[in-house]
Amino acid sequence: MTRIKDFPDLIPVFPLPGALLLPRARLPLHIFEPRYIAMLEDCMKTPHRLIGMVQPRSAPDGADRWHSIGCAGRLTAFSETEDGRYMITLTGVSRFRVRQEVAGFTPYRRAEVEWADFNRDCGEAEHDGGFEREAFFSLLEKFFAHHALSTDWSSLKEADDEMLINSLSMLCPFDPDEKQALLEAPSLPTRRETLVTLMQFALHGGDDETLQ
Repeated sequence: MTRIKDFPDLIPVFPLPGALLLPRARLPLHIFEPRYIAMLEDCMKTPHRLIGMVQPRSAPDGADRWHSIGCAGRLTAFSETEDGRYMITLTGVSRFRVRQEVAGFTPYRRAEVEWADFNRDCGEAEHDGGFEREAFFSLLEKFFAHHALSTDWSSLKEADDEMLINSLSMLCPFDPDEKQALLEAPSLPTRRETLVTLMQFALHGGDDETLQ
């Protein structure tokens, strides 16, 4: 299912702070709360097997709100532990815009969503023609050292543009609002520029060093 017109208007929504999913990327999740186990079991009964990931946000009135843009993932891997928990993988399909939350009898939350603004999410992998890898990896190595992070650098450097940028956007320790900015980036080059800005800010406290 890769056509916008095939996507459902109503999907279950999983508000999880800091958990970012992007199109064509994979997000492993550990499901153990009863309401989300119910969500997962209902999801497996549908033909599309989609779950919408959204970032919660605080509202002035104290209400539990979401950001208006999320990303839907298709359930592509599933295993159950002996004590009834689930380990799953969602593969990103498309971003969506929340129209409204839908009240109902499910213990989990659901929303009516629109897909039309994100047709390109269902196409081929994106490329970044202006990507200067040497400068990017120089910054990334400083960022990882600053946060005491480790990685397989040889595999990382062999990754294609989209896998590299999206994986780092999902895995780097940014706050939920920063993750939301990466999600909402309209193109891969814009996401890379946002990622660079966030790493620079973390390293230099917002000074004016730039890297495009």
